[in-house]
Amino acid sequence: MAQRDREKWDRKYTEMADLLKPRKPSEMVSLYYKEAPGKQALDLACGSGRHAVFLSKKGFRVDAVDISPIALEQLAKRSDPEKVTLIEADLDDLELQPEHYDLIVKTNYLDRKLIERAKAALKPGGIFIVETYVEDEENEKKDANPDFLLQEGELHSFFTNNFVMLEHKTFWNEKYEKNRMKKEAIAVQKFV
Repeated sequence: MAQRDREKWDRKYTEMADLLKPRKPSEMVSLYYKEAPGKQALDLACGSGRHAVFLSKKGFRVDAVDISPIALEQLAKRSDPEKVTLIEADLDDLELQPEHYDLIVKTNYLDRKLIERAKAALKPGGIFIVETYVEDEENEKKDANPDFLLQEGELHSFFTNNFVMLEHKTFWNEKYEKNRMKKEAIAVQKFV
């Protein structure tokens, strides 16, 4: 599976080079990174690394994880190797150290099992930000795999125990994306 996923994402980044352009961080990351109790961050499915670069400039040491070497090569060109550690890994097999991170960011990729594993990797008081696509009748990409789309109310349900919600919102994706898709984002803090 890992090789097939790697090839899929490398092909996507090659065919749609705009995906690798530098971009602003998501609004939730811009608002809530300051709430993290320390400066160790994890950017899961980092892609071109917009969050890893942003957080490193804010003083964080960031582990940036993605399956695509093409995406990580682009991130390497834009990031400080003293502050951003690039990790090429299949997220299905990624092992995370318990209570290691002050901030975890996961955007534009839904993996329910990964969210559960990542929650355990968050320190007490740590911030977890998730932003991804939601199933909606008005989505332009009708062939999207439903396994990678949130159902109504699902995102909030991942964080009912041991977390306090800081913000939750639903919105339409960024204009630079190929298809208009509904998204949800949540920022939560783990109980101390």
